[in-house]
Order: sequence, then structure tokens, then C-alpha cells
Amino acid sequence: MKAFRCVLGALGLLLIAVGGRLVADLPDPMDVLVWLGGSLVLHDGVIAPLVLAAGLLLAAAPARGPVRGGLITGSVLVLVTLPALLRPGVPANPTALPLPYGRNLLIVLGAVAAVTVVAAVVTAPRRRARGRPDTGTRTGGGPGGAGRRQAENRGRRRGPGA
Repeated sequence: MKAFRCVLGALGLLLIAVGGRLVADLPDPMDVLVWLGGSLVLHDGVIAPLVLAAGLLLAAAPARGPVRGGLITGSVLVLVTLPALLRPGVPANPTALPLPYGRNLLIVLGAVAAVTVVAAVVTAPRRRARGRPDTGTRTGGGPGGAGRRQAENRGRRRGPGA
């Protein structure tokens, strides 16, 4: 495993060197550096706090598994469509962006929201049957698992020395 990590690290350093060389060959590398700095600020100043806030809000939600899936799917769709939505002006080739991407994104996000609601409703009886909210993880609650043994142990009487 250590050799594999060393190979991956060396490959990463090689790719960083190739990228640095390509940026250095540009006539104005400052544009790329500004874009990289802006992406860092956008990620650390906007995206990461929004993800943390959503995680805190979802911590007590009863159907957080389906809601997480819907949020992840919707955010990836928005990120993929963002370049087409923010492209300024009319493209030189009218067939390059022939569709109304804003409207189509709203339609797809509506479909994702509908599937999320259906998934939350479908999984609600299972959560109620277990008697606890959806935790998003499975920790031994299956047949013969730790959850069953704990329930059996609660029903037993302990001897005088216990």
C-alpha cells in the first residue's frame, strides 16, 4: 500500500508540474491564476458553508437519506448547467446552445424534488416500524445483529452477582 501511495504522489506531482508548465506558456497566466483564486474563494466562502448549513438542518430531519440524495443530485445538476446558463451574449454558432437551459434546469430540478418526496414517503413506514428516525447508516440492526442482542438482553433478569 505504501508503494502505491508513493506512485500516486509522484504521479500527482508530475501532473502539477505539467499544469504549471502549461500555465507558464500562456501569454497572460494571470487570468488563470485569478480564476483559480476565485474558485478557492467561492468554494471556501460560499459552497462549503452552504453544505455545512444544509447538514446541520438535515441532522434532525426524519427522511434525511432521500433528502440528502435529492440535494446532492440537484446541486450537481446546477453545477453542470451553470456554464451554459452564465455564458454571456449570443454564441457565434447558434446551434452551440440551442435549448432554453434555465427552463430545462427548473424542469429537471422539479423532477428531482418529486422523486425525493416519493422516496421519503415510501421509506417512511420502514422508519416508523423501526421506531426511530432514519440515521442513514446501518449499525447491526439486522437479524442476529447487535440491535437484536441488546433487545434480548433487556428482557433477561440478571443474577444476584450481576
